[in-house]
Amino acid sequence: MERKKPLTGKIIWLFAIGQLGWSLLSALITNWVTTFYQPDAEMMEAGQKVFFAQDKVVFGLLTILGGVFAFGRLWDAITDPLIANFSDKSKNPKGRRIPFMAKAAIPFSIAAVLVYWCPVNGNSPVNAWWVFVMLILFYLFMTMYCTPYNSLIAELSGNQKELTDISTAISFTFIFGSAIGYAAPYIWGPLTGVFNDRVMAIRVTFTILAAIGLICLLVPVFTIKEKDYVVVKDEDIDSKSNVIQSLAKTFKNKDFVTFVTSDVCYWIAITMFQTGLPFFVTSLMKLEESWNTTLYIGMTLLSVLCYLPVNMVVRKGKLQKKHLIMFAFIQFSIVYLITSFASGTAGTNDGLVFGLIVVALAAVPMAILGILPQTIVADVAKEDEILTGENRDGMFFAARTFSMKLGQAIATVLFTSLATIGASYDEEGNLLTATGQGYRVAAVVCAICCFGAAIILNFYNEKKIMATLKEHELH
Repeated sequence: MERKKPLTGKIIWLFAIGQLGWSLLSALITNWVTTFYQPDAEMMEAGQKVFFAQDKVVFGLLTILGGVFAFGRLWDAITDPLIANFSDKSKNPKGRRIPFMAKAAIPFSIAAVLVYWCPVNGNSPVNAWWVFVMLILFYLFMTMYCTPYNSLIAELSGNQKELTDISTAISFTFIFGSAIGYAAPYIWGPLTGVFNDRVMAIRVTFTILAAIGLICLLVPVFTIKEKDYVVVKDEDIDSKSNVIQSLAKTFKNKDFVTFVTSDVCYWIAITMFQTGLPFFVTSLMKLEESWNTTLYIGMTLLSVLCYLPVNMVVRKGKLQKKHLIMFAFIQFSIVYLITSFASGTAGTNDGLVFGLIVVALAAVPMAILGILPQTIVADVAKEDEILTGENRDGMFFAARTFSMKLGQAIATVLFTSLATIGASYDEEGNLLTATGQGYRVAAVVCAICCFGAAIILNFYNEKKIMATLKEHELH
């Protein structure tokens, strides 16, 4: 693609701030929706209320929360490719991507907050329906923002150096946004005393954080003129294909299918682990709830220190990206297995040793997986454009976004169901006792999924793709 202006470091970082916004909003849902609506005994003792039944009630297999996520992903299966196709075919004078981001930012932020503001202050099926509708809206507007946003990763970069720089920048902001989301207990803790109500404190905290997220979402919208950096000719637009045809063409790419399959396995593992982290800390390691945030932030800071070395390794090109990602998957598998053996004694910090081991071992794979996966999608999309003459960046990144949300949905269904192993409930579905056995099983499943992701990715033909890009001077 042609360019009117050169891509500068300033533009890269303005673009990356948008990632901070949507990663923060995503963290509010991924990290806390399960603990808010399916709390363990320790959280209920701290004042968390039960808003709908927690045991297995949907088809005798899924929890209500797991069922909500499962059915919500069926909706995503429709909206992800639709929005990608609309974006790919757009001829908006302001660009194909940023106009979509501008329209999605505000409702995306509002939906993230309303997920937690259910209407009935007690155990009621009305609350379950509320969460169902709000999550559907949340993921719809997340798709409207993230799919065009991710497409710009490939379109703004003209070579592997720029692609790596963009990926590194958005990885910084992604992990920073996630860390802010994980720091929420440091805000709702003091607010609990102010409101004398843990639930209200959490809701106000998420409202504040969502407002910060919204500001970040709007930064690239108002500071980057897409047409200055991405010039799309009419012949570059796949205007003849409808959404089904465009999606079919995208999934004819065998290397992309290999990557996406591996990616789904990874997102199942990482989401189950992130969802389970508060429970691993409180129920298995027997640490105070605040340690959850402390350990995650420590892991984040240590991971950030690894970003520059990873960036340098990728730039030198001596190691294939897929081999680095496979290493990260295997390392994460080890982390998850260690977590499954975590233990501790209430009132002491002897379980902290497991937390520190997890922090130390997870830092490097977090850095690798923060930078490299999106560069692989960009590589595949560019090679496909060279071979077919059609630009479908939006559809490729939509498929990647869908793989993320599919993995997150499966993870939530699995975790909320596995967490009930060894637990007992009263007639209304309120938790009575829990052994923590389900959390250990969930950690083992995480390890299996991540190891499977490494095996699948081994079949990705990176040498062929990079040779094509090099031949067309996109290296």
